[in-house]
Amino acid sequence: MPRFFVESLGEDIVLLAGETGRHIAGSLRCRPGDPLELCDGRGTDADAVIREIAGDTVTAEIRERRPCRSELPCRVTLYQALPKGDKLELIVQKAVELGAAAIVPVLTSRCISRPDSKGMAKKRERLMKIAYEAAGQSGRGILPEVRPLIPFREALAEMAGSPCPILFYEKARRPLGEALAERPREIAVLIGAEGGFSPQEAAEAKEAGLWLCTMGPRILRCETAPLYALSAIGYVYENSAR
Repeated sequence: MPRFFVESLGEDIVLLAGETGRHIAGSLRCRPGDPLELCDGRGTDADAVIREIAGDTVTAEIRERRPCRSELPCRVTLYQALPKGDKLELIVQKAVELGAAAIVPVLTSRCISRPDSKGMAKKRERLMKIAYEAAGQSGRGILPEVRPLIPFREALAEMAGSPCPILFYEKARRPLGEALAERPREIAVLIGAEGGFSPQEAAEAKEAGLWLCTMGPRILRCETAPLYALSAIGYVYENSAR
């Protein structure tokens, strides 16, 4: 069933216009009487049926509302050191599919890509569109935010307020399972770019109170590591007995 985000599910009649309406009427070739699944981006889903299509405006009637069941039991914020090229697009897409609540690009000492503010603003616009599409495709109940780029130390300061802040470091020895043993309701994860983190950055993270954890004996690419971390967290919370 096609799924779309709307601003509100407060009324029984919902209008879907613009790009969304064109997609429903044109690309999907939907007709009056066809079902739709709607989400308000704040955790509520609704079953609806198309009542009318006029140009690029689709009128739908809500039949039933229910809490979304596709969100992780914990809120995970992914702090991702900025990789080169278009790798961040893949990371954002897959991180949203795997349940990340927010993605925060971070500038570290080993980041090769260092865009100016104008270039990063344009990149963020593209990333937010990717996040929107991935959230719809994967049945998410919220719209994960792609936040502006922040420096490493600002990321540490933010993460220090999390009940479970984790930096994955290739020289760490502590397994992820230790950090998740108490099943924290919020988790902040920091992943390096190409080249990982410098020893000084790892020391600063530890000083700030972050867990330094390992992903095992293999060295993962920067676009693979966040997907490994989110998959492991999802497994612990959704598929394993405590």
